[in-house]
Amino acid sequence: MVSTPSAIKVLLLDSHTTPFVSLATTQSELLSQQVYLTDRIDNVKRDRMPHLKCVCFLSPSEESLAAITAELEEPKYGEYYLYFSNVLTKRAIERLAEADTYEVVHEVQEFFADYAPILPSLFSLNHAPSATQPLYGASSSTWDQDALTRSAQGLMAILLSLKKKPIIRYEKMSAMAKKLGSEVQHLMKSNEALFDFRPTQVPPLLLIIDRLNDPVTPLLTQWTYQAMVHELMGIINGRVDLSAVPDIRPELREITLLPQSDPFFSTHLNDNFGDLGASVQNLVKDYQSKTQSQSSVETIAEMKRFIEEYPEFRKLSGNVSKHVALVGELSRLVGRDRLLDVSEVEQSLAGSGGGHANDLKAVQTLIVANDVTPLNKLRLAVLYALRYQKNSSNAIPAVTNSLLQHGVSEQEAKLVNIVLNVAGADQRQDDLFSNENIFSRGKSALKGLKGVENVYTQHSPHLMDTLELLFKGRLRETSYPFLDAAAASSGLGGVGTGAQVGQRPQDVIIFMVGGTTYEEARAITRLNQELAAQPGGSATRVLLGGTCVHNSSSFLHQLSSAPFPPSYATPPRETVSTPSTPAERPALAVQLGNINVSVGGAAGTGVYRTASTGEGISLQADGLKEGVERGVKDLWGKVRQGVERLG
Repeated sequence: MVSTPSAIKVLLLDSHTTPFVSLATTQSELLSQQVYLTDRIDNVKRDRMPHLKCVCFLSPSEESLAAITAELEEPKYGEYYLYFSNVLTKRAIERLAEADTYEVVHEVQEFFADYAPILPSLFSLNHAPSATQPLYGASSSTWDQDALTRSAQGLMAILLSLKKKPIIRYEKMSAMAKKLGSEVQHLMKSNEALFDFRPTQVPPLLLIIDRLNDPVTPLLTQWTYQAMVHELMGIINGRVDLSAVPDIRPELREITLLPQSDPFFSTHLNDNFGDLGASVQNLVKDYQSKTQSQSSVETIAEMKRFIEEYPEFRKLSGNVSKHVALVGELSRLVGRDRLLDVSEVEQSLAGSGGGHANDLKAVQTLIVANDVTPLNKLRLAVLYALRYQKNSSNAIPAVTNSLLQHGVSEQEAKLVNIVLNVAGADQRQDDLFSNENIFSRGKSALKGLKGVENVYTQHSPHLMDTLELLFKGRLRETSYPFLDAAAASSGLGGVGTGAQVGQRPQDVIIFMVGGTTYEEARAITRLNQELAAQPGGSATRVLLGGTCVHNSSSFLHQLSSAPFPPSYATPPRETVSTPSTPAERPALAVQLGNINVSVGGAAGTGVYRTASTGEGISLQADGLKEGVERGVKDLWGKVRQGVERLG
């Protein structure tokens, strides 16, 4: 894009494309393409320089179109080359032609880069929801219209830039995933000429899933370099703000953290915190050895070599200072906020748990602790509520009240109920808390930094279970339907019909409505490495994207800033006044659709109409219920083992 024209030029961007360009290239690379000035189209104080040529990379939004038409009516540069990050409408092209009275526009193109390329296997639409730019509509199953349009256009841009015309599957529980899939399919049909790519034997797959089906992953403490920096400090468009770090040097108050311009970060961004200590130590030793080699500059030849190597030497010096400062601050925060203790309880809650009584005691102990931050207390409470929502002995109201008494605001404490209402057990499609205990795989000790002995990273994102089923051809259409019925009957997209074995797609693009995480990106990176290392080399490639990349605070803010009705902040029905003692529970309770027959208990014997809309039959009886549950679980475990052996 910036290689034309071959002359000294200016690059004009807007607020939408600036972060995309900053993530995709560096100032040095732009200079090598003779781009000597980069500015914003909305900067009205730019000087008039008719001897320069201008390349504009803008979004086709109304604001950017208004800015470029005003620019063309009073041009500041001699020639204009216009590139737009997405499809231009016919009316937009007519507006540009009408404004170009001086005939300075030499080229207009659609350059499909309407997304942030964060990692080789991760992209983001950079939509961090807020009160002014929400993701949700009036409920957790509806889109804000602007957010839907932006997401559909961003997905179309990624497909066009990759030259892929996929079949689409979506998470059945998510009305938002289905709606987005329908919008993308409509855009593909409306722009059929743009999607006229050579067909492949197995078409690519676009799998649209919902963050609310796995609310656990973005709530966990992270222990790999990139994810940890994002969780504790925040990475915004490749930049990290260190201004709050004690005694930080002025030049390190804001740093750039991009894998394409930082070889050390590129190599170690997925290292765990323990291994990272040894890597930084080796980086410092390498720098020290080079410093000593430069300490003696006596001959002309030595002076010449020093001058030639000085830019690289300065770059290495800055890199060492940056990573030493980062790792030092991470270590300080780990100790100050008791993140080792918090993480251990989180991992227990994210798995099968250490038993309700033990988990409750651990959560309550940390909530009352003065050296645990309010955010970490809130995360523990939300994880506890998610894990034990269906446990008849849960103490969710007590845990929420404890938050209010120990430094968490009332507005923040409401998030416990909001999360249960939008991502609780009744809203999720899949069971996040199966019987498989993450600690059964053994506790891994991370070593390298003094003071770090046991940090748990056993949690595996639910996304990886979904992909495992996909690649085994067992991702059920009843749970992940196709938008196009013809694709379902063909046996494509990792599913088969009848005796036909599902064909594995070569390209899988996963898009997560509501944002993804660096933990999931790391898992996808490792999956791609494993697929490439298979005998013969697997042709399958997986790309992950989302509306944004979350840490725990941004995920909770996304929900707290959503325009949900006040009822979302009240406890779900099943968490209100749940009978906790045998005396309060009925001796026998039979649920027939929305009719409940109870014998004994606090409510008394009788026939009651409930709010349940289910059509099933359930039975509750003291003593009998536990035996039935054990029998059903044992039977289900044997059936599951048999199916897995057949698979």
